[in-house]
Amino acid sequence: MREVQLPSHEVVWSIGELAERAGVTVKTVRFYSDHGLLPATARSTGGHRRYGPGALDRLRMIRSLRALGLPLPEVRRVLDAGGAADRVLEDAVAGRLRELGSELKALRWREAALRLVGESPPAERAGRLRLIATVGVPPSTAPLVRFWRGWLPPRMPAGATSAFLEVAVPQLPDEPAPAHLLALARLHAMTTAPCPGGRRPEPEVHRVAGAHGTAALYAGLAEAYELASPQLRRARDPHPGGALDAYVAAYARAYGSRDTRTFRRLLSARLAAEPRLERYWELTAVVRTPPGGRPEPTPGSADDWLRAALDRDNAAAG
Repeated sequence: MREVQLPSHEVVWSIGELAERAGVTVKTVRFYSDHGLLPATARSTGGHRRYGPGALDRLRMIRSLRALGLPLPEVRRVLDAGGAADRVLEDAVAGRLRELGSELKALRWREAALRLVGESPPAERAGRLRLIATVGVPPSTAPLVRFWRGWLPPRMPAGATSAFLEVAVPQLPDEPAPAHLLALARLHAMTTAPCPGGRRPEPEVHRVAGAHGTAALYAGLAEAYELASPQLRRARDPHPGGALDAYVAAYARAYGSRDTRTFRRLLSARLAAEPRLERYWELTAVVRTPPGGRPEPTPGSADDWLRAALDRDNAAAG
């Protein structure tokens, strides 16, 4: 430590005087000094720290940055940036905002979990606690993605797989309610449970169409679901029309057939024998529905509507 004799005309403060002017404790000033954020202007002959007027502005800046929640390394970067301080500060604030977004998201899900447990009937609390423990807070949709990747043909084009996953895997709500968490926990339990016989049932059309044919099938089904969605929103009864025609055409291409009355009857029988995932789509609808809102159509509800429309069309044709 180098001892410095300060000129008598230079304004300097002891650590206590700086703390008093800044409205903080001596311990606070010492903490920032020890971490190199608030270097002393010099030392007295007795080795005591002395601070010039610039230290007061620097200390106030440190406290302002810390009030934003910036960690010490980020504070140091801003203070030492010189002419680039504005840009460094913008980057630090943006990073902190991202962190806060994640923290707030976790807190909202934690609140939903607490409300779920608090509002549950006593007889159901233990089971729901176990469900929450398996899904985590905030929950992840990764198990749902893995479930569908196992369902789809393994060599299906990546773009088609991604497009299907965007539709089939629900987005986490920004304002989760207890019902959202419970539905996600049940989806997690459903999609991670061992399959009977050790293998997930695969639709027949996957085997017939192959990976690329299945990709074309799901693209056609997505169009049919989009056409059917307004009918579901208006609570219209299933009926023939453009949505059903697009639905049948997608399957006809996958099976290498044409849309004929005979094919429509065969398709109805084939679809009735396929594995169903009603429970998945029911739970997905809950996740997608805002509190107090009306359920939005899902691929499952649109498919049910179109199957019913196909059955009605076949019955009307005799």
